[in-house]
Amino acid sequence: MSSGTKRVAVIGAGLAGCEAAWQIAKRKIFVDLFEMRPVVKSPAHFSNDFGELVCSNSLRSNQLINAVGLLKQEMRLLDSVVIKTADANAVPAGRALAVDRTGFSATLTERIETHPQINVRREKIDNLRQLREKYDALVVATGPLTEKILADDLKKVLGEEYLYFYDAISPIVYADSLDHEVVFRGSRYDDGEGDYLNVPLDKKSYDILTSALIESDTVPLHPFEKSLYFEGCVPVEELARRGPETLAHGPLKPVGLLDPRFDSQPHAVIQLRQEDKAGVLYNLVGFQTKLRIGDQRRILHGLPGMSEAAFARFGSIHRNTFVNSPRSLSNSLSLVSLDKIYLAGQITGVEGYAESAAIGLLAGIFCSFELFGLDRPDPPSTSAHFALLRHLRESSAKRFQPMNITFGLFPPIDVPLLSGPKRIARRQKHTRLAERAIQSIPSYARSVESL
Repeated sequence: MSSGTKRVAVIGAGLAGCEAAWQIAKRKIFVDLFEMRPVVKSPAHFSNDFGELVCSNSLRSNQLINAVGLLKQEMRLLDSVVIKTADANAVPAGRALAVDRTGFSATLTERIETHPQINVRREKIDNLRQLREKYDALVVATGPLTEKILADDLKKVLGEEYLYFYDAISPIVYADSLDHEVVFRGSRYDDGEGDYLNVPLDKKSYDILTSALIESDTVPLHPFEKSLYFEGCVPVEELARRGPETLAHGPLKPVGLLDPRFDSQPHAVIQLRQEDKAGVLYNLVGFQTKLRIGDQRRILHGLPGMSEAAFARFGSIHRNTFVNSPRSLSNSLSLVSLDKIYLAGQITGVEGYAESAAIGLLAGIFCSFELFGLDRPDPPSTSAHFALLRHLRESSAKRFQPMNITFGLFPPIDVPLLSGPKRIARRQKHTRLAERAIQSIPSYARSVESL
């Protein structure tokens, strides 16, 4: 099928923007890729090359037993330029895909700049509507630090309540990794089982927790994150420093909850809220934190009923521009409010470099097919790519938060319950989920190559 004179503008030459541009261009559509550097510098970047990574291990695990490793293997099968470039610049890192950062960015830049269907324009874009009038479609892949003027313009397009400029998130754990002899279900003052899982803390456990929070190491803030905090997203370690009982009278207040083991109210309670429809994932309510990952794991494993807790996501607080995707985006990743403007990467509400590139890949495919009036080709429902889409489409719009890829986002496997220790059972389950996903990708890859 001929592309004729169709032309697409992609804004942003990070991983998602490069991936979207590549996927569109390989389908014989002309792409103008806009990158504001070096005209305007971002506080998070140091060079003018594309796809700059913050560390060599930014792409994380390469194992299929890990959801992000599975995602990258699917991307290889779908001809991802980002993963192809990463593999070409890989350095020894055990089970992780680590890269020579300078070599990776230089190679990616060269591949994009020399593609015959891609024209790189070093310009700053301020107005989406005006640019849209000049192209058949736009892909916005401006990342978590979208420049202020463009972010303000996007806010006007979406409505202020659908665009966010901070990211205060709490850890998420797998429900089946908790000790349900200790952790109990219940909501404050409600009769019956209630909607929350509750980790009860006696005075001793609470004091150990608050001391550990105060003494632990936190991730230092970047200069552009300094003014982030407001009273609704203060880190738990900062609350603990305000006084010994601040948490017990704040997000950990036990009022209205009775520990069924003792038929009494605990000194404090950490509540966990269901994060997905299947009840696989639970979010620690009000437990946003800047603690380093090792400290988060150590402290939470020391709590009653959480000694074997498996984490789907760790807590963090940082500057991040992202949209309320369940309300703002169609199933094809295009804006509901403006036709043929697609979003890609971290601005959609995914976390992580690999995840951002994967959404760029899908945005490029969706945009290409829809330009020709063809149905959007969703990836298989059992795949890691679809798991990310499910998060963007189905997460609660009232409390939508960015998310890394995790096996908790996949549809469950239809097999008998696995026996043995929880850690071994979970590993077996993840292996089966990965095998099922990989088997489904080749036919999808063939179908999207047919354009």
